[in-house]
Amino acid sequence: MGTSAKLERAFQLFDAANQEDPNVETFQGKTYPKELLYALRMTEQLNAFAPNASEALQLTARCQHICRWEIPRGSYEMNREGYLRWRQELKKFHAEKAAAILEKVGYSEELIAQVKFLLQKKQLKKNEETQTLEDVICLVFLAYYFEPFAAKHPEDKTIDILQKTWRKMSDKGHERALKLPLSEDAKTLVSKAISA
Repeated sequence: MGTSAKLERAFQLFDAANQEDPNVETFQGKTYPKELLYALRMTEQLNAFAPNASEALQLTARCQHICRWEIPRGSYEMNREGYLRWRQELKKFHAEKAAAILEKVGYSEELIAQVKFLLQKKQLKKNEETQTLEDVICLVFLAYYFEPFAAKHPEDKTIDILQKTWRKMSDKGHERALKLPLSEDAKTLVSKAISA
């Protein structure tokens, strides 16, 4: 996967924005701003899953949650409708934040439009790059966030989330997910979810 000077500069600016996240997460003894760690994991997973990803997809993966803490979940009603509105607002917010940075770096309008399209998850299951992005998002969730989630929620809710995650993924994503180094308990939950 080649890296252009523009791509490296955009990554630096995305990471600098996410460095401001007041929420932190400790991983392997090191503390990171939460969304910066998420962005690094997205890039790492994309590189493993789709090593020939386009520049637009590489950029999108790196800024997928850019400055997410600025629109907290608690600012919307704590029901399904509130959750869906929050998600929609976030997609637009991430697209605008990313576009401003990409413009500053000197990317073309066409490439910026492509990144905004991907960030808004348009044409899932129909557009190959949108689907690859969704697979990577799901793989990052399963690899790093699923087990802490499962520890806090009842099994039926965890299985429901797993089934929703599985439905969003492609066959290639499923194949990769089944090879993740999950704990035995997590593997059991995944098996229950996909066989139900």
